Amino acid sequence: KGIERELICPACKELFTHPLILPCQHNVCHKCVKEILFAFEDSLADGGSESSNQSSPRIKITSASMDRIDRISRSASQRRSFGWRGRKRNSLTPRSTLFPCPGCQRDIDLGERGINGLFRNFTLETIVERYRQAARAAIAIMCDFCKPPPQESTKSCMDCSASYCNECFKIHHPWGTVKAQHEYVGPTTNFRPKILMCPEHEMERVNMYCEICRRPVCHLCKLGGCHANHRVTTMSTAYKTLKEKLSKDIDYLISKESQVKAHITQLNLLLKETECNSERAKEAASQSFEKLSHVLEDKKAAALRAIEASKNLRLEKLQTQAEEYQGLLENNGLVGYAQEVLKETDPSCFVQTAKQLHFRIQKATESLKSFRPAAETTFEDFVVDISKQEEILGDLSFHSNGLEIPEINEEQSRMYNKALISWESPGKTESADIYVLEYHKLNREEESATWQQIEVCSESKVIPDLDDDSSYAFRVRGYKGSICSPWSREVVLRTPPAPVFSFLFDDKCGYNSEHLLLRTSVESRAGFPLLLGSERMQVGCYTTLDYIIGDTGIAKGKHFWAFRVEAYSYLVKVGVVSGNKIQKLFHNTHDVTSPRYEQDSGHDSGSEDAFFDSSQPFTLVTLGMKKFFIPTTPAAPKDPASRILPLPLCLGICLDCDKGKVGFYDASRMKCLYECEVDCSGVMYPAFALMGGAAVHLEEAVTAKYGEYHDDI
Repeated sequence: KGIERELICPACKELFTHPLILPCQHNVCHKCVKEILFAFEDSLADGGSESSNQSSPRIKITSASMDRIDRISRSASQRRSFGWRGRKRNSLTPRSTLFPCPGCQRDIDLGERGINGLFRNFTLETIVERYRQAARAAIAIMCDFCKPPPQESTKSCMDCSASYCNECFKIHHPWGTVKAQHEYVGPTTNFRPKILMCPEHEMERVNMYCEICRRPVCHLCKLGGCHANHRVTTMSTAYKTLKEKLSKDIDYLISKESQVKAHITQLNLLLKETECNSERAKEAASQSFEKLSHVLEDKKAAALRAIEASKNLRLEKLQTQAEEYQGLLENNGLVGYAQEVLKETDPSCFVQTAKQLHFRIQKATESLKSFRPAAETTFEDFVVDISKQEEILGDLSFHSNGLEIPEINEEQSRMYNKALISWESPGKTESADIYVLEYHKLNREEESATWQQIEVCSESKVIPDLDDDSSYAFRVRGYKGSICSPWSREVVLRTPPAPVFSFLFDDKCGYNSEHLLLRTSVESRAGFPLLLGSERMQVGCYTTLDYIIGDTGIAKGKHFWAFRVEAYSYLVKVGVVSGNKIQKLFHNTHDVTSPRYEQDSGHDSGSEDAFFDSSQPFTLVTLGMKKFFIPTTPAAPKDPASRILPLPLCLGICLDCDKGKVGFYDASRMKCLYECEVDCSGVMYPAFALMGGAAVHLEEAVTAKYGEYHDDI
């Protein structure tokens, strides 16, 4: 009974039935493996994993497991979009190669053969069967061949996979025949093959053990299969070695029985202590919230009293004003009193009374001309602003000194076609189990923006679908159980001014393979071809630029691309070139010497430079020696030093074909360094020119590989 925990399938929570050994060395029922794989394959076709989970009542899948199934579904759907079509509805075997192991909570790659490449754990199956027999000792296994009523079986044949009573066994296994040599055991319902066959080569028995993959293999696996270069040993040697190791480990554990019992006693004390401490923590938390509730109740009572007092004062003023105006009516109040005074015939008495009365009548007349209520009816001054307090209460959680504040790494984070946000914990304390990343778009029109929240299991996250030419604020905090860290410092990053344009270097149009080395980047190499070409060079000659363009053109719209120039680069030109001017561009640049210095040339240096600059069929800026040179234009500064800027770590180009403008950006900050007009009447291509030792690397697009799925691998 004590080993029952080891015989329970982690998926169905029942005793194992035909258990399979996963590559992570955990065991799962064969039926459970198929149902779990079918569950997420059906989610691809049905649009969700919830319905698939409900259709498999045998499996008790946790929410964490379903999250992993959903994640595998996304990766599987990506594979399917590149040609993988999944299983048919009438298929009996799932086609997926990724399996969310319920034992270790990891996504396990089952290999090309999938579930068909897994070994059946016959040893565990036998132990489970022995456990079942011990549990149902009172229930007999009946003979499979007796006429009704069947007799209780006394033995089972492992070759025939059937159970027999004594009489039926003698009939079906007569003495002197081949069947008499069959292997028989006590009554059982668990029949396993006598020979373990290779799942890769179904007709071959396993006779070796791969020490790298830790699994049995056959001789064909070693000769030409996936275990050809692996270290293997004979099955008997592996059996002896593993049995000795297991026996030693078991003997060691048995010898430490007193120590294990002491640990169990200590753990029982810790269980009780945990119960007591949790009750204390609950009580302390309740008291904290009660204090907070009392504060809110006091504030609420004070606010209601203030509103009530203001209401009474305003009602009193308005009531007095209403009574005064009531007195202005005929035969009523002040007017009625004045009418009675007018009846006085004695001049001296009239004057004595009418002077003060006339002053009151004048005041009432003025107030009537400019009517104004004595009090406001609105209570706008009594609106309670709880936005900040609501935000603080929303962040209310258990804070721990052991969980440090994560910091967003601005050097590793970047904005391109997507946003890649990376962070790290500065201290050496234990890291968080999960992180919450929040971000929102900075908008001047909105005073309080709504933060969008994402839960992340790793220390980086790729965020797609952000607006172009916009600034976003990011912050992150860590969680470990119910404990959380404070928010990190907010980091503001800006997206590119236009959608990202992807291209590669064109190795066909004008590409000089002698001078340029083309990989995922382009590099100008100064070698023997350049030295041999210098034999023509005399005083005043100059070496040329080697040009290369992108393999994709732009005809309309607004586009942005970025690249990095190596710090050692001597001279690099970057920009755009029109498609109908490409041939002229490459033709001009292949002249090795300047015609102005030929012996029969009548050109002088200045006139040749002026002609050469004005005829450039492209828009380029010059980079080199860790500097960015703003081109000379009428609007450019007169001082040459003010036209030289430090070279950014990453440079970007934004081409707006509709407006006919090209801008050069510091791509790290998305700040425009220089902008000019360009003729976009033709198809425009990204253009680069290098001379001497130089290299340009195109910025790699941000994809899901930066942290989307590798958290669980």
